[in-house]
Amino acid sequence: MSRNHQGPLLLTGLAILLPVMVIVSIGVGPVPIPAGDILTILFDRLGFSFSDSSISSQSALIIESIRLPRTLLGLIVGGSLAVAGASMQGLFRNPLADPSIIGVSSGSALGAGIAIVLGGLLFADAPALLQSYSISILAFAGGVLTTWLVYKIGTSDHGTSVATMLLAGVAINALAGAGMGMLNYVADDTMLRNLTFWQMGSLGGATWDLVTICATLLIPVMLILGRYGLVLNALLLGESEARHLGIDVQKVKLKLIFLTALAVGVSVSVSGIIGFVGLVVPHLIRLAVGPDHRILLPASAMLGGVLLLAADMISRTIVAPAELPIGIVTALMGAPFFLSLLWQQRKRIT
Repeated sequence: MSRNHQGPLLLTGLAILLPVMVIVSIGVGPVPIPAGDILTILFDRLGFSFSDSSISSQSALIIESIRLPRTLLGLIVGGSLAVAGASMQGLFRNPLADPSIIGVSSGSALGAGIAIVLGGLLFADAPALLQSYSISILAFAGGVLTTWLVYKIGTSDHGTSVATMLLAGVAINALAGAGMGMLNYVADDTMLRNLTFWQMGSLGGATWDLVTICATLLIPVMLILGRYGLVLNALLLGESEARHLGIDVQKVKLKLIFLTALAVGVSVSVSGIIGFVGLVVPHLIRLAVGPDHRILLPASAMLGGVLLLAADMISRTIVAPAELPIGIVTALMGAPFFLSLLWQQRKRIT
């Protein structure tokens, strides 16, 4: 089958797999819930009455208050990270690029670390609502600030240099790492534990408020990035070729960097650092259907959500009743795949 037909087929398959994974994710846990009960409760809340006295109030409470918001947050965060990764790989014309390359992940980690260690001082007189979201707010601010700094360093009167941005990203990541080291040094035992677990990533803090915020910010970002498929295809040919096709390369770079920073900054602020999703998912799609970003971007969004839901199910069942940080699971899933790619590339070269 030609790749022209594989793309629509893949999108169709992922569109079918996505709701299936949602049902499975809601049903899996210390208290298993049958798929029939899940569908009954979901349809009932959507206004289609399928009342069934055999469904316990405990199951309804678990679905509505815990698992459904966690599942939706995983879908949104996974999709956002994957689309951001695909966009960065297209912009930098490097399949090894991921969102952390522009410093947004390390900046978010530093912002969250400041909130965890120094939040008691910084937010002492702040309203209770602001205090409860202090980690997310500073994590997002840190990601945006570092991205802005990398962009300013890489931009001159002649335009934005991708190579300079890459080097600036490396330097900013190193500075943020040093900042995290200082915070680890001055933190007490409780703060240090919170810092460690936040950096490992988790969807355990999912609430309907967070889902609403993420959906409001990230779904539009994913839709906008999805419209850059043809532009990213043109950039694969080179910047000069893209300019000859009538594309304002400088403006495109700015928009893609800003949208990626927004997507990753919000995702990291609510879930911590979850690695390899933005790197591995676009690779998987590219292996299946090629580098056409018109297929790559929407397929990455769906597969990213599916992959993160699968990782989350593993994280909350493999060491039950405890919970393994989801960042560990994604690293264990992604690192072997990445190493296999490098091994295959090595064999081609030799």
